[in-house]
Amino acid sequence: MSFQVALTGLSAASTDLAVTANNIANSNTTGFKESRTTFADVYAVSSQGIGATTPGSGVRVAGVQQQFSQGSIDYTNNNLDLAISGDGFFIVKQGGSTEYTRAGAFAVDRDGYVVAPSDGARLQVYPPIAGSNSFNTGGLTDLRLDGGAGAPQASSLIELGANFKADAAPPVVATFNPADPESYNNAVSTTVYDSLGTARTATLYVVKDGVTPNTWATYLYVDGTAVGAAQPVTFNPNGSLATPAGGSAAYGTFTPTNGADPLNLTINFGGSTQYGGNFSTNRLTQDGYASGQLSGIDIDSSGIVQARYSNGRSVPLGKIALADFPNPQGLQKQGDTRWSETFASGSPLRGEAGTSSLGLIQSGALEASNVDLTAELVRMIVSQRGFQANAQMISTMDQITQTVINIR
Repeated sequence: MSFQVALTGLSAASTDLAVTANNIANSNTTGFKESRTTFADVYAVSSQGIGATTPGSGVRVAGVQQQFSQGSIDYTNNNLDLAISGDGFFIVKQGGSTEYTRAGAFAVDRDGYVVAPSDGARLQVYPPIAGSNSFNTGGLTDLRLDGGAGAPQASSLIELGANFKADAAPPVVATFNPADPESYNNAVSTTVYDSLGTARTATLYVVKDGVTPNTWATYLYVDGTAVGAAQPVTFNPNGSLATPAGGSAAYGTFTPTNGADPLNLTINFGGSTQYGGNFSTNRLTQDGYASGQLSGIDIDSSGIVQARYSNGRSVPLGKIALADFPNPQGLQKQGDTRWSETFASGSPLRGEAGTSSLGLIQSGALEASNVDLTAELVRMIVSQRGFQANAQMISTMDQITQTVINIR
C-alpha cells in the first residue's frame, strides 16, 4: 500500500516539475500566462465510510490552473505590435476556427491582412459603417490594409474667412478683367481637385462696388476659366456678413477637359468681416484631395485602426474587437499562445477596448510573459524535494519489505 501512496507522490511531483519547466521555458514568450499545479489528497471510501485511523491513499493532481495576471508592457517601434492593458483577449480566426490571444505581435501578409506571423491567423475587427464615424459592433471581419492608391475626392466647397477693407476705393478700371490688376481690389487663390484627383487653381477676385455701400462683387475662376456669374457679398454697418444668406454662394459649374466630372463649386464666406484693416484671409480650406498611397497605420487606445495616406487623408479600417470570459481559467490551450472557448470558460463576451471590463489597447507595445522566474525556481526546488522524499519513501519501504522477507 505504501508503495502505491509514494508512487502517487512521485507522479504529482513530476507533473508539478513539468508545469514549472513549461513556465520557465516560456518566461520570454509574448503574452504567455503561467500555470500552477493544484493537488488533492486521495482516500478510499467504502459504504461504511472512512475510519478515523484509515490512512490516505496518496495524492492526485486536482488541476493545472492558468494565471491570467497582467504581464509587463514592453514598448517597440512597430505600430502593429499591440498590448492589452487590462482584461480581454484579441480575437483571431484561422480556417474558420476562432481563437483568443494576448500575444499582439501582428504582421501583414502578402494579401494585406493583419495576421499572427506563426500561422497566419487573421486579427478580427468591427467593420466601419460607410458615411459615419461609427463601427458595426454586431459583426466581425478580417483587418486588411489596402496598399493601393486612395481614391481622390472632387472639391465642392471652399471655406473662406477674410476681412474686406472697409474704406477700399473701387478699382480704377470699371470693367472687371482678371488679367488687369487695376480692375479688381484683391485676389486669393487655393488648389482644388477634380474627380480624377487633378490639382487645379481656383482664384477668387473681389471688386468693391462704387455705387452701393458695403457691397462687393466676387468672381471665381478655375485655371483661368470663369465659373458662373459674379456673386455679390454684402456687409452690415457693423462689419458683419449680411449676404449671401447662410454665408454660402454657389458659383456654378467648371467642366475639366481631362474627362473628369464637372466641378460644382460653392464658397462659404461665413466668418468674413468688413473692417478698417487691410484685406486679409484667416481661413482658406477646401474639401477635395488627390489620390494617395498608404503611408502608415495608427491605432488608438480604443482600438480604432486608421490608414494614413500620402494625400493627408486618414481612413478608418476597423475597430479591434476584444473578448473576455466569465471564467478565463476554463479556456483550452491551443498552442501559439492562444486559447479556445470551452463549456467551463463560458461564452465569449465581445466588446470594445475601454468599455465594460475590457482593457485599453497600446499600439507599439507587447505584453511580456507574466512568469516570475524567482518564484518558479523556488517552486522547482520544492517540487524536487517532494520528488526526492517520495523516492526515499519507496526506498524505505523496500528495506522494510526486505527485512520482513529475511525473517526466519
